Order: sequence, then structure tokens, then C-alpha cells
Amino acid sequence: MLLITLSVADARAADRIRLGEFTPVQPPQPAPAVSFATAAGKTVSLADFRGRPTVVNLWATWCAPCLREMPSLVKLQAEFAGRLTVAAIAEDHGGAKTVAPFVARRRFEALNIYLDPHQALATAFDVNFLPTSIVLNAAGRVVGRIVGPADWTSAGILAVLRPLMQNAAAPPLIRAPR
Repeated sequence: MLLITLSVADARAADRIRLGEFTPVQPPQPAPAVSFATAAGKTVSLADFRGRPTVVNLWATWCAPCLREMPSLVKLQAEFAGRLTVAAIAEDHGGAKTVAPFVARRRFEALNIYLDPHQALATAFDVNFLPTSIVLNAAGRVVGRIVGPADWTSAGILAVLRPLMQNAAAPPLIRAPR
């Protein structure tokens, strides 16, 4: 189960973390090889997003800070469609039966919604607070994280994301056999 309350040790660590601000990872680290599901139930992993920078947003339907953040994720995805992937991964235990009606009711259908009802990603990324977002470069390596809700349209966050999009290599050209 994902904990949202902070222990004394976590509270001290949280004092060092600036909620809602990007914390870089240097050097970039490999993303964990963990599976989760599309809203339709197909199994995917973070490796499936290689080739394009990706914002992996871990959230839940019951998380008020997550809900405040979602509209800016929708705007981010709309503005940078084709150059940046936003993967909104619900950590709800109920999976699709909980998340699908919630997404429809809130009109978040424009987001790429994924399901992680067993919190495999939260465990792999050592997440103790929702929302938490992990930023991957086009090579699929972790370049940073944001703990807490963020304004994904802010100048500070866009200053982090834009260079990732500019440095993303175009997918290789696959030629048909002759």
C-alpha cells in the first residue's frame, strides 16, 4: 500500500525536497523494467516509451493534490503532442473499474491513462508521496523527478522539458525491402 503520511524520518527528508519542483538526477539513470497496463488492459513498460521524452506521472483518484495537477498535464500533453509523452499512471487498487469512470467524469480522456493497481512503479521508483512524476529522456533514462503537484505549464518546468525535446533523436527510418 502506498503511504501518503510522512514518518518523522520522511518529514526530515521532505524538508530537503521542494514539493512541486524538478530535482535532477545526475547522471541520468536507467528506468526500472516494470510492467503496468494501458486503460484497455494491454501490458506495457517504460521501455515502450523510448524515442521520445516522457513524463511519468504517478497519481490516484483519491489524491486531491493529483487532481489539482491534472489540468496542467492535459495542457502539457496537448501543447507538445508528438514531441513529448505524458503517461498518467493511476496507482489505484481498483484498476480500470475505479479509474475509467473517474477519468470520464473529470474529462481527463485527453491524457494517456495507464493503470498500476499493484503499485509496481511506485515501489520501483521508491515513491512515498502522490503525485510524483519521473522525467525520462528519449533514451528512456531518468533525468529527474518532481514530488508533489506541479504546474506543468510553468516557465521553470518548461525550461527543463524543452531541451529534452530538442535533443530527442528522430526515430530511425525503416526502409521497406525491395
